[in-house]
Amino acid sequence: MGTLPQSILFCCDHNAVRSPMAEGMMKKFYGQTAYVQSAGVHNDMEIDGFSIAVCEELGIELARHRSRSFDEMQEWGDDLSGFDLVVALSPASQRRALELTRFFHLEVEYWPILDPTGLGEGREAKLESYRQARDQIHERMLARFGTLTKEE
Repeated sequence: MGTLPQSILFCCDHNAVRSPMAEGMMKKFYGQTAYVQSAGVHNDMEIDGFSIAVCEELGIELARHRSRSFDEMQEWGDDLSGFDLVVALSPASQRRALELTRFFHLEVEYWPILDPTGLGEGREAKLESYRQARDQIHERMLARFGTLTKEE
């Protein structure tokens, strides 16, 4: 378990499923103790409805999330060197984060989180896959950052 960084970027493939869930959970459970954002390797999808649904079960609102890519972050002036920690939730995002941060003294961690898209037949089975991914992220947060400081 490490100390809570001042700024964290969560990333995955499309910033539509895993990284928005991680961003929302971090903000909900750890409050304003850290600046938290998320991004994807690509920005070709909107926030996933199943991600919205399983996060709503924990009182986390994701419906207003707008997906963005690493490239868009740079275009908008968000400098990766401003983050203390980048948490990659997919192999592709880990590769991209390492590529973009190779000149910075910046910690990049890889959390192997299940990609729930395409899993399960029917709504309930799909929701269960998304819950598994959500719960994996939650468990990794607890292991990495300690007991939740803010839980409603």
